[in-house]
Amino acid sequence: MATYVVRFMKNVLGEYGRQCEVCQGTLEIDAADEDEATERAKAKFCQDQALRHWSLHADRIHVRPADFPS
Repeated sequence: MATYVVRFMKNVLGEYGRQCEVCQGTLEIDAADEDEATERAKAKFCQDQALRHWSLHADRIHVRPADFPS
């Protein structure tokens, strides 16, 4: 299994009405592939935030393999 870093991102209006991207949460997930990591992260994010669906607090999800120094 590989480790993935999953970030839940949201677009918000920032200073002077400009749109900016805010990270709503970051999770490290062990999974066989990115799809499995995404699904596990969605479930964990909902559990941690007491949500019915992850999209109530985020617009999109970024998934990438974790880079750990050797």
